[in-house]
Amino acid sequence: MPMAGMAMASGHGAALMDDQACSRLAQWLGQALGTAVSVAAASRLSGGAIQENWQVEALVGGAPRVLVIRKDAAATIDASHSRADEFALIRLAHAAGMLVPEPVAFCTDPSVLGSPFAVLAKVSGVGFGPRIVKDLALGGDRERLAMRLGAELARIHALVPSAGMGLDVLGQRPSDPLAADIAGLRQALDRLGTARPALEWGLRWAECQPPKRREVTLVHRDFRTGNYMVDGEGLTAILDWEFAGWGDPMSDVGWFCAACWRFGRLDLEAGGIGSRAAFYRGYEQVGGRRVDPEAVVVWEVMAHIRWAVIALQQGARHSSGREFSLEHALTGRIAAELERAVLRMTTPATTRHRSSS
Repeated sequence: MPMAGMAMASGHGAALMDDQACSRLAQWLGQALGTAVSVAAASRLSGGAIQENWQVEALVGGAPRVLVIRKDAAATIDASHSRADEFALIRLAHAAGMLVPEPVAFCTDPSVLGSPFAVLAKVSGVGFGPRIVKDLALGGDRERLAMRLGAELARIHALVPSAGMGLDVLGQRPSDPLAADIAGLRQALDRLGTARPALEWGLRWAECQPPKRREVTLVHRDFRTGNYMVDGEGLTAILDWEFAGWGDPMSDVGWFCAACWRFGRLDLEAGGIGSRAAFYRGYEQVGGRRVDPEAVVVWEVMAHIRWAVIALQQGARHSSGREFSLEHALTGRIAAELERAVLRMTTPATTRHRSSS
């Protein structure tokens, strides 16, 4: 159901913000930015599996601006940060000069649009994963794009949160990130109340593959094709910081390279857009940290398990009645394919082959 102050409109089925909501938003933005603001239109953007994103066309101090509002959907999943916490992390990355949308303002007053929301500057480009993979007119030279993404990931791992700039969001640093992630996924499966023996097997397999080194850095936790934007020249922004936290930096490398995020281009191991070698090269040149291939193998298995758990949580959002959605219902069914992949990846022969490649 649309929230109070919103209305479904347009013959194309787009969600549009009604005049009263636009007026409240303009008034609040004007106060937050200290200048006159008028909102011409606001429409809901496609995508955003867990959050709602709205594009706002506005005049700010007499100058046209296109902004994006990011707010909670009707139901969310446990691992997702609040919008305020995610905004703090984006501010941290932006202050460090990273390619993220400019953080404009944050609203805590639910009377404006029904719930707290972040306001970000809109970034040009395309962020839809399957299109990025298939449309070679996007992203420029693909090997160069893979290197640039590796470099941006290294910069994320080098970020140092401080009080008021993301530190309060992250909680306690785990001494063993793999063990912490395994425990968290087991708890998530228990809360779902469903028996998934293939996922339990995968978690036990990962538990028996402890990495040789246990680094802990800030990690994005959803760094993949579909969560960055590109135009015809190359990378324009890194998006969706709602899962960021403390973790093993190799977990982000494994998530990006996992087969489940290549959108059909299994031959292009760096997110379906380039070679693993180019991605690793970009990462190592900027970060000064070498990629650990054996650890990445474990984290790619963990990526499939984690995506399966998230898919089940998305399906539960629909089946619980909190948020009826065909997309969420279908996402829940992806878990079986991911379980099959986990079983294939954790046979002794497959593990030996991938560790030596």
